[in-house]
Amino acid sequence: MSRVLMITAAEGLEGCIAELRDGLNLDVDVAGSRRMAMQAMTRREFAVVVLDQALAESDPEGAELVWKHSGLAVPVQVNFALSSPARMMREVRAALQRREQEMALSLRAAAAAVDGEVKNAVTAMLLESQLALKDDDLTPAARKRLTTVAQLAETLRRKLETAEV
Repeated sequence: MSRVLMITAAEGLEGCIAELRDGLNLDVDVAGSRRMAMQAMTRREFAVVVLDQALAESDPEGAELVWKHSGLAVPVQVNFALSSPARMMREVRAALQRREQEMALSLRAAAAAVDGEVKNAVTAMLLESQLALKDDDLTPAARKRLTTVAQLAETLRRKLETAEV
């Protein structure tokens, strides 16, 4: 279950918290100050951090500090005094979707990078073993082992070519 941190001194948020909890299946933590928010962010990971616009405007440096320490959480700034629970749900839902898209993009980029590195390493092993096999001074046992390495590298290279990232 994803977790949301709401940073606000506003009161009467029970309805909003209940809608987020029930409508989006989220755990919701509320921090009444920047200090409480920082403590909460050191204890656990959040998917979304919602900062009250009134707190952000009254303490811009504190707001920057909150954003800086929010980790992988998507930052959202909302005017709690004017926002309905329905609007809060839309904002948090949109932030969760952005986070999901960013995570998927990051995973694809990491997989592509690892794929490239593995393919480069296998190609280097194949080339080096093929070059070593051209050495006339190899013992029959060493030639046999290098032939096996070259065959394994070639098989792995073919499998990697057909595999999708």
